[in-house]
Amino acid sequence: MSLARKDTDAGLRALVASTNIKPEQKVPQVLSKLQEILNRKSVQDDRELGAFKNSLFSHGILQYCAGDALKLNYAKVEGGYATATQLAEILSSCCVGVDMGGDTEAFHRRLLPSVTDSLLSLASRLMNRALAGNGQPEMFRFFKKVMGSVCWLLKAHGHLATQVLQSDHYERMLMSEEERVGTVCVSLWHQLLTANSELVAGLGKGPLSVILDDVVYRMAHTSNPVVGGAAIRTLLLVARQQESALQLIIHRFKGLEGMIGREWRGRGFDEEVDQLIKLLHREVPKPADHTETWPEECVRAACIIQAAWRSYQTRRRVKSLPRAVRSLQRSFRERRRRRAQQAQAVCWEKELRLQLCVRRQRARREFHQKQLQLLQLLPPGQVQQYLGEVERQAAIQIQRVWRGHRERRNFQQRRNTHTQHRAAVVLQRAVLRFLKRRRAEKAPPSFSPWIGPRGLTDSRRAELKRESSVVSLEGSRELHAQTQALLLQHLQGREAELREHTHTHALLAQINTDLELLLNAPSLSVATVTDCDVFRSRSAPVAARARQSHNALLQSGRLPWWKMLGDGDITCPESESAHKDHRLEAEFNCLYLGGS
Repeated sequence: MSLARKDTDAGLRALVASTNIKPEQKVPQVLSKLQEILNRKSVQDDRELGAFKNSLFSHGILQYCAGDALKLNYAKVEGGYATATQLAEILSSCCVGVDMGGDTEAFHRRLLPSVTDSLLSLASRLMNRALAGNGQPEMFRFFKKVMGSVCWLLKAHGHLATQVLQSDHYERMLMSEEERVGTVCVSLWHQLLTANSELVAGLGKGPLSVILDDVVYRMAHTSNPVVGGAAIRTLLLVARQQESALQLIIHRFKGLEGMIGREWRGRGFDEEVDQLIKLLHREVPKPADHTETWPEECVRAACIIQAAWRSYQTRRRVKSLPRAVRSLQRSFRERRRRRAQQAQAVCWEKELRLQLCVRRQRARREFHQKQLQLLQLLPPGQVQQYLGEVERQAAIQIQRVWRGHRERRNFQQRRNTHTQHRAAVVLQRAVLRFLKRRRAEKAPPSFSPWIGPRGLTDSRRAELKRESSVVSLEGSRELHAQTQALLLQHLQGREAELREHTHTHALLAQINTDLELLLNAPSLSVATVTDCDVFRSRSAPVAARARQSHNALLQSGRLPWWKMLGDGDITCPESESAHKDHRLEAEFNCLYLGGS
């Protein structure tokens, strides 16, 4: 058995001292060997287990686990942070119950503080990963296990509590607002104070104040009964173990008993609440020479805060002085920039106008040169005819542009008027239907002609019989003939009215169809033969009159341009045909060419 133990220890020492294996690959192997040896040693005598732990310390295996192994990035290690958690549990258990020989100084002054710092660092990393946005649920479970290892270590070595309270990693845990982290921290001190009743006496006023501040803060900012129960039991343990601690609680947390009684009654631990309130209400005697003095740390902290605040105020006043100057400079530069942009835009506009004038002059010069060249080539007898043709083409172009502009303007006005008319018709129809429904609702119910009038009394019925018996047979026949004549006249007039109404509706439908065709008609540049056929009339007289008006328009187009600048009603006094042409053109303008 001793030979096997020596071989195993030698293999573990060789594995730890090996430099050929990467640290990420070495840690799982060391963990596996440690678990195997501890499982085998756990069934043996406690003396041999303590001697084995002492050998782990003397051969530097515990130093390796606390210094190098726990500080690795376990995202790259096989098993991840589960491996780190198991290694922390083994390290914490190996630091408890060690059978030390003579090297107790190195164990208590070097190893234990290093182990505590490594465990708190691992717990801080696990807490950050658990509280991350995409944190995994098992990370918080690993965090609780590591904090349990810290609690196990502090139960055996209470002097490490001061180091834990002064650690930066534990300070990050205190700054966390997560309720689960607060539950773990409060439970840690509750378990520790329950197991070691002399810990409060060993702690100074500063470390004890840190514990009490954290416990009271967690209790005041949560409604979780687990946190509240652990906090109240912790305060009760501290108050019972030392009179000075109770005095510190009473003077440091004014109104604590009222908050506890108001918030934590009826949560399942009313007995502990009553005991704590009873202790807080008890009068604690003060020494005769007791004076309320502030600790030196508080005074120094107040001086630092005042100095920081005053320096901040001074810096703010100094910074506010050039702010007006910067604002003026900014506005002046912005105004100067806008003026420069406006001046540059004016220059560009002037340059563009100059270029346009130059281009027009060049085009006009080229046109005149070309015209002079053509005039030189023409015979003298055709010069006047050529000039007349040029003037006619210019007049046609001007007329085309003017008439196009006029027609587009008129068409847009007609289109807007037609849209307004249709909208008015829709509104009127809706209003008339609404009024008709309202009149129908308010009108009395109509009775069937086959049902006699209600409320006809016997006297009225007898009176009606007497009146009917007074009329003679000849009078009845004459009255019947008159009724038949009136009915025939009404039926004949109704047929004529129906025919007129049908004809009116047909004309309105045709007008609406023609208006739709005109509104949806394509422009002349893209019109096809099929589109033109839609606007042709199948009536021969209408087609003949349209052809005649078109020819008259073509003849009027050959007139001098200065005679065609006005409206189509201008007449030429030289010839009667011109009058006729203009009249035809006027008739053509008012001629309706929609499809029949």
